[in-house]
Amino acid sequence: MLSDKEIEQYLGRINYSGSIAVDLATLTTLHQAHMRHIPFENLDIHLNIPIDLSLPALFTKVILKRRGGFCYELNYLFFALLSSIGFSTQLISAQVFNGKSYGPEFDHLLLLVTLNDQQFIADVGFGDSFQTPLAFHSLKNENTSYQIMQSDDFYTVMQKKSNQEYKPQYQFTLNAYEISDFAEMCVYQQTSPASHFTQKSVCSIATLEGRNTISNGCVIQTKNGRRTIHHINNNAEYRQLLQQYFQISLPENARIAALFPEKKAISQVNP
Repeated sequence: MLSDKEIEQYLGRINYSGSIAVDLATLTTLHQAHMRHIPFENLDIHLNIPIDLSLPALFTKVILKRRGGFCYELNYLFFALLSSIGFSTQLISAQVFNGKSYGPEFDHLLLLVTLNDQQFIADVGFGDSFQTPLAFHSLKNENTSYQIMQSDDFYTVMQKKSNQEYKPQYQFTLNAYEISDFAEMCVYQQTSPASHFTQKSVCSIATLEGRNTISNGCVIQTKNGRRTIHHINNNAEYRQLLQQYFQISLPENARIAALFPEKKAISQVNP
């Protein structure tokens, strides 16, 4: 699926130089490296750039041009990498919980990895989530715990923060799909006013200490549990912060004002 050269370029993009043996240690380290070097972002949606789910287009955008993406992009690319190395991997569909109900089928793309008769969920495209593969049993990650619960034909990823109760992130089945099955929902996520991806721009990446995020005209940093917020003043600062925290350089003609909240974008002046 990926050539030897492309695998080398991909591993360089996530700053990975370790073993590519088909084992849990490799899967775990690759997953974490991906989360810490490739941002979850939807900037193209707000810049009116259609998302192309063909593998060559995604490889060029994320690996060669050093951008990020959302679930359909990042998890499909990670699927290509894992499959090319030799992991048994399949694309599966999840329905995201919005606090009240679950979204439609193909709302989210994630990966099922089978290794030595043990199944794992890999997901490098959900933003602030588990940084290492989630086994089909409880997994504790720093101060946040995740577990997979089963009910009838559905599995649910549950998240627990601090002393709070477990809350669902999304539910899924183990049915395998092709990337083409996600195409219609990918268009919906880019175009529908009801999609949360069209309502605000976001760029976010995990760090050793926490997470860096640019969203809704603000920089949000979490370091060792402490959260700070800085309001971005103008387009030039927005570009500078994208480069500083995510190593993202947008084209000179990109309409940066579109990445701010609507009420703030009106007052922006293109650099």
